[in-house]
Amino acid sequence: MDIYVALFSLFFFTKAALAFGSDQDYQIDIINELDLANATYGITQVAGLHNSSKAFLFRDVGRAVHAPAHITEKVVQLFKRKSEFTFLASIQQKSSTSGVIFSIHESEHSYFELESSGVREEIRYHYRFKGKPRSESFPYRLADGQWHKIALTISATHLLLHVDCNRIYERVIDPPQMEITPGSGVWLGQHSHKHGLFKGVIQDVKLIFAPNGYITQCPNLNRTCPTCSDFLSLVQGIMDLQEILAKMTLKLNYAETRLTQLEGCHCERTCSANGLVYRDKELWVEPENCRNCACSNGVVECRRIFCPPANCSEDSLPVHVDGTCCKKCRPRCTYMGQNFSEGQRFSSRSCRECKNGLMVKVTETCPELNCTVNEQILPDGRCCNVCRGYDFCAEGLICGENSECKNRTTKAECECKRGFASIHGDSTYCEGRTAETELGLM
Repeated sequence: MDIYVALFSLFFFTKAALAFGSDQDYQIDIINELDLANATYGITQVAGLHNSSKAFLFRDVGRAVHAPAHITEKVVQLFKRKSEFTFLASIQQKSSTSGVIFSIHESEHSYFELESSGVREEIRYHYRFKGKPRSESFPYRLADGQWHKIALTISATHLLLHVDCNRIYERVIDPPQMEITPGSGVWLGQHSHKHGLFKGVIQDVKLIFAPNGYITQCPNLNRTCPTCSDFLSLVQGIMDLQEILAKMTLKLNYAETRLTQLEGCHCERTCSANGLVYRDKELWVEPENCRNCACSNGVVECRRIFCPPANCSEDSLPVHVDGTCCKKCRPRCTYMGQNFSEGQRFSSRSCRECKNGLMVKVTETCPELNCTVNEQILPDGRCCNVCRGYDFCAEGLICGENSECKNRTTKAECECKRGFASIHGDSTYCEGRTAETELGLM
């Protein structure tokens, strides 16, 4: 009984917390906006369900009731900023007819479309999920010549459908795409100029981008105390959960038995890394991360390759050599009073490159630049200018897993990520500031 009391309290609190507050910035009255913009061509104002707002008669004749660009942009922006909304409308649909009540679409891509079919006696909701069309159908007869209030609420993957203030359907669906393509059209009472023409009267069409938007249409649903029906439903739900729990317990016991049996098997556990599968105790090298790795009982274990200080002689400088993790000493070049490391270039009257301790003349054709001379810079160790703001990192500078490439004014450099420090003053490979020095696998 204690569980019933606890869940009842939770139910009561949740209902109170969901009290709805209206915010004019997050709702749009479609009919009022269309009327103000004189965009009601082909429809006639008539008496509605009440006299507090305008109602319009939609006949089976040529009409084009779609929103101007500024109204469409407002709808697009509201959809973009919110993940939940409610569509409200009061309709009196001609018996046994079919038509679209409201539609937001671009070409054949419907982002939101609510349709009532009097032939199949169902309500259809069309939307898009990850660029693909989705539809939900709800058996219900709206096309009976009577007035009905309809409210479709979407909150992420949760769908609620109210008709005449009665919750008739509740479902879990794929989350609708809220990013609406610019250039989409907003239509009332039709899908396009000649398709999906609704026949009947429409009133109080609103989009509300706030929780429990249906309360605007049905204020009596905004109650904080559960009814007897609510409590009985809650009790029934608890009983269903207890039944599910009992079944899951049986399945869990069976799974634990099978797991115990499997643990007794002497199966080789492999490892997956970088798209490859390695056997137990297999070793491999990750040169891009400067690590030695091993597969240990299904777990990948990696250790950084230890690079000792280069300690180069006076006539050489440490440089990175392709295919190696640690810098190697290479003969340095002295030219015009400057020192150059292996591979560096210098441009005076001609382009020269440091090779084996000598500045060798090289031929290099510089590409044409799409910038003025004042906007050009000469990168470090090169002979050709580039435009200011050039992306040096795009050339493929290799940085370790704990560092990242950063563009400087005249070159690209590796920079340690936050919480990591460079190794021997070289930010190509970095390690944790508080981590103890690890011994590399040599």
